[in-house]
Amino acid sequence: MEGLIKGLVNAALGDRDDNNNGESGQDRDERSRSTWAQVVSGDDDQDTTAKPATHQGWNRKEEIERKEERTEDWENVGGQHSNRRRPQQAVYGENDQNQGAQHEYNQDKWNRKEEQEGNSEGWETVGKKPARKPQIWKDHTHGYNRPPSEQEYSDECGHDSNVEPSEEELADLSQACNKLWELDSNRLVPGKDYEIACGEGKKVYQNEDMAQGSLFEWLSEDVFRKPTYSRFCSLLDNYNPVVGSKEQVTTQEKQEQAAFIEQISRTGPIQYLHKYLTCKGIVSESNDEFKRMLTDLWFGLYGRGGSSSSSSAFEHVFVGEIKTQGEDQVTGFHNWLQFYLEEAKGRVDYQGYIFPRRRGETPDSETQLLTIQFAWNGVLKAVSSTLVGVSPEFEIALYTLCFFTGGEDNRIQLGPYPVNIKCYRLGNDKIGSAFPIAEC
Repeated sequence: MEGLIKGLVNAALGDRDDNNNGESGQDRDERSRSTWAQVVSGDDDQDTTAKPATHQGWNRKEEIERKEERTEDWENVGGQHSNRRRPQQAVYGENDQNQGAQHEYNQDKWNRKEEQEGNSEGWETVGKKPARKPQIWKDHTHGYNRPPSEQEYSDECGHDSNVEPSEEELADLSQACNKLWELDSNRLVPGKDYEIACGEGKKVYQNEDMAQGSLFEWLSEDVFRKPTYSRFCSLLDNYNPVVGSKEQVTTQEKQEQAAFIEQISRTGPIQYLHKYLTCKGIVSESNDEFKRMLTDLWFGLYGRGGSSSSSSAFEHVFVGEIKTQGEDQVTGFHNWLQFYLEEAKGRVDYQGYIFPRRRGETPDSETQLLTIQFAWNGVLKAVSSTLVGVSPEFEIALYTLCFFTGGEDNRIQLGPYPVNIKCYRLGNDKIGSAFPIAEC
């Protein structure tokens, strides 16, 4: 009788354990976990055995503490960042014990060969969304590393816009910055040139991924045919993103920099910037001296993380860096085009937007000032703001103008957006960081 009852119970329960094809719970757990892919991009790379990322210590108590502390995790050059746990981990190399230049990246992983070959391999993250093939104009780097005098440039200031600053603009930084917004003829139009899907919102301290897919749904290939955009893209693979890693700038990379500065100098925002700084007595009227100043300001190397010649304003603001001392974290990385390219390659995992400070300001596909959270190469960026669809020349002009004529906080109006442009200095002549903060 007892055997009969046991048989009936087993039949009712469906013998669940026996229907798993003999697979143990441990085997199922192991099979269900994604593993880090080993990047193979050079003879020096070696196979590594990687561990899956885990959510370390996230519990209700910690979330309550973060609600109580609730300090926005905006960057402060030279200051202390708040420690935040990251939902994913990155594998940088075979050994995490090297305290000096730990987590060395093989530079080959970040060179332009990857883009030329259409390689979408590289860093992979646990649970990341499927990588999409990036829509990149195949010839965007061709010839840009030749001497600038051997290259062809387009005259992009052919419109009738007035680049002479008015007295009101010279007296009011907000009006001057808004004029840059009006002069940005290369700014993209949502729905026409690209489309984004914001997903759902979250608080800074929340670790759930609130975005089912990518931030960018699509981007028109015509964007990469715009001269300033294509030259900007040619610069993005010139850097080792690890903070403290000494940069080796080649002759070809210097020529790419010079060609980029030459091209943007023919646009309305940069010409307005030159006129504005000349009227203020900050720079001379010489175009050559002005271009040399821009090159040194944005591409001049300085020390960050204790190592000399390891960073620059361009690398930090537009490309992004990964701090490996203490808890890994992403610093900089405020450019939307770099975000698109890295997301298309599967290196960026968009995790949702940060709730605005005021209600009724929920972002949508038309919004061009976003505060978001994402992971880059598995390392969390808890909060980051970016101006979506603006041109490279606009951002260079905006941050340069705030650096020379503003302060650390620059509360301005850009079209429909009230924004605070944070501008941190290193010494008196270097941009440590510059980025927007949505004021609403």
